[in-house]
Amino acid sequence: MALQLDARQLRWLKALLFLLALVPLARMLLLTVSGQLVEPLEFITRSTGDWTLYLLTLTLAITPLRRLTGWNWLIKLRRMVGLYVFFYALLHFLTFLWFDHFFDVVAMWKDVLKRPFITVGLIAFVLLIPLALTSNNAMIRRLGGKNWQRLHQLVYVIAPLAVLHFWWMKAGKHLLGQPILFGVVLGGLLLFRLGWAYRQRQLAA
Repeated sequence: MALQLDARQLRWLKALLFLLALVPLARMLLLTVSGQLVEPLEFITRSTGDWTLYLLTLTLAITPLRRLTGWNWLIKLRRMVGLYVFFYALLHFLTFLWFDHFFDVVAMWKDVLKRPFITVGLIAFVLLIPLALTSNNAMIRRLGGKNWQRLHQLVYVIAPLAVLHFWWMKAGKHLLGQPILFGVVLGGLLLFRLGWAYRQRQLAA
């Protein structure tokens, strides 16, 4: 029998998830303020990027997990996780703009055009913006369910771009273990979704 949660339990779970998603930020701030980091800017940049990928992976895992387990309440957590993906991606971008370029947009653009891994990362971030802006019930009603779903399919473009950004960044340091792992996991989740969609079309035919 599938695990079911009532409204009260779901509220508590959402509150717990909200707090847990803030733990990485709290850790970054604590380590930075306490002076425990040798390279705090590098640590913050790396950590915000890593957590963007962790949460993006979790977002894409929710639908397959719901379908495999029958835990339909999981879908009610996806919006919050998705917004935290944008939150950490925004912090990652602001770290780059602030600490690397001191808000010099011209210098930032030169860097974006010069280094492909930054170009790809910026494209992925920009594509996240409309998803974050439309992650509310009012925008779903305004766009219409089908148009909203089409827009949010951008996540299938964002995920590969995010992994490519991570891959190129790590390739310069010859550290490909994590990028390969993310690529395999995200690739598997995307293939699951494609397989499910194909199966549904076959059943409907």
